[in-house]
Amino acid sequence: MTLSADSRAPLEWKFSQVLGEQAPGEDVQDVDIISSIGFDKSGDYLAVGDRGGRVVIFETLNEKDTSSQHLSRNELEQLDVSFTRHPQFQYKAEFQSHEPEFDYLKSLEIEEKINKLRWCARQNESLFILSTNDKTIKLWKNRDVEASAQSVQPMEVQLVQLPIFPDLDIWELLPYKLSWENLLCSICFVHLVSGQVKERRVKKIKEMDPNPLVCSENALLAERSFMSGQDKPSVENGYHLEWTEKIAANIQPSQGVHSKTASIQDTARTRCRKVYAHGHDFNINSISNNSDGETFISADDLRINLWNLEISDQCFNIIDMKPPNMEDLTEVITSAEFHPIHCNLLAYSSSRGFIRLVDMRRSALCDHSARIFQNGGSQGFRSFFTEIIASISDIKFSKDGRHILSRDYMTLKLWDMHMDSSPVATFKVHDHLHPKLCELYTNDSIFDKFDCCLSGDGIHFATGSYSHLLRIFSHGDAEGVTIEASKSPNRKPLRDAAPRARRSSLSNLTRGLYRHGHENSSASTNEFSCNLRSKLLHLAWHPTTNLIAFAAGNSLFMYYA
Repeated sequence: MTLSADSRAPLEWKFSQVLGEQAPGEDVQDVDIISSIGFDKSGDYLAVGDRGGRVVIFETLNEKDTSSQHLSRNELEQLDVSFTRHPQFQYKAEFQSHEPEFDYLKSLEIEEKINKLRWCARQNESLFILSTNDKTIKLWKNRDVEASAQSVQPMEVQLVQLPIFPDLDIWELLPYKLSWENLLCSICFVHLVSGQVKERRVKKIKEMDPNPLVCSENALLAERSFMSGQDKPSVENGYHLEWTEKIAANIQPSQGVHSKTASIQDTARTRCRKVYAHGHDFNINSISNNSDGETFISADDLRINLWNLEISDQCFNIIDMKPPNMEDLTEVITSAEFHPIHCNLLAYSSSRGFIRLVDMRRSALCDHSARIFQNGGSQGFRSFFTEIIASISDIKFSKDGRHILSRDYMTLKLWDMHMDSSPVATFKVHDHLHPKLCELYTNDSIFDKFDCCLSGDGIHFATGSYSHLLRIFSHGDAEGVTIEASKSPNRKPLRDAAPRARRSSLSNLTRGLYRHGHENSSASTNEFSCNLRSKLLHLAWHPTTNLIAFAAGNSLFMYYA
């Protein structure tokens, strides 16, 4: 990470597009609210999950292959520059990942909400993505319909020469090791010509892998875990609902680049390949792919498990924070992430504000051999809310693996892997909410979990806030930029909090007594300077360009710089 003069300058953000925009006066259903966002490694695909258990996949709108075939060289160069600066995305596919379930053994209702999405390494034309709700992780395969059709297209396969005689018997074709379908096909090409021997070309049709929905072992797991609908053939590409209708109307290309909106239809088939169940007793909060392309981890409040993508009925517990007596529990796991380069390193955060870096080569159980990152300089006034607001909700590695970005309720912190005593930079996000901690605790807003992300070069950082505000920071810019989620991203300064009256004791703080006696009785009913119901929780940074996708309710906004 190099910090040049140009990189320190704040970026100028502009609106790119919005997908699934809410119509004026339309009520947003809870199942339609976006709960997870993720770009793939190339940045060509974007996956979005919602509380209804659905996953929508978007792909880059490749304008250069469609509308620019007959343009001049100068026009193509201008179009290429504009395209690389702010790529446009279009609808690709949608499928139902999870359904509401009920665990009869524990009398527990399991929501269908998608907690996390992670793209797997791409090895062929197919796309693989991991999705999870509170209890079950699934591996999905997405493949273009056109690519699937070409693999079984008779005109695209290799032709083999077979000698055909007038008295040819079908059993004479067996040495050629053809399948029964090929044998039937060859019969159509057999022509009996008396007195002559002729050669006919027989098309060798490749057998297509049926790709069953769930393998036998996973079907058994699904039955045992009372998963509804897994034994039935899936509805390919899922339910379109409001996405299919809204995307075509709401995709708005940026000015200066002319593009045509493609017809909204499924161009790919999605099938469930693996189901990873029965691995967690508590709700899953994180999944992360390993750089080896073969394994991934899943984390809940007290345990982290290591899985192999090819083995769904077995996992290894590598971190266990559950004490013998639950009354001795002091912290829980809040997020976990694999190192982007070294497959043996992983980091996980806790509710006490600690980040632990572990090396899986040192021991099979890694919870006792960890390097702890903590802010040693934060030893000041401690209140009832100190540990609550110190809880880390999300961590992200930089692309080179040198830094870790963490998000707690109040701040965004950047950590250097070589210095665990304190963060190298701290950015204040909710500093203006300090006087309102009691109200935030009363309405449970203090427990909101905000995601964070950083640019591919590791210089710029972003996170969400209330009132659908996006906070973007850079090295050397502690103030940052605040942008509202709308088609006109005007910068909005945060309101300064009014000065607080002195408190007589700590008990007054915990009870929410911010004034003495009946002083200004209307002060207790003052509204916040932000809308606590409009939360910008989930966002993702494009891996190769300065483009941020983030969720505002059921709408997906994209900004570029």
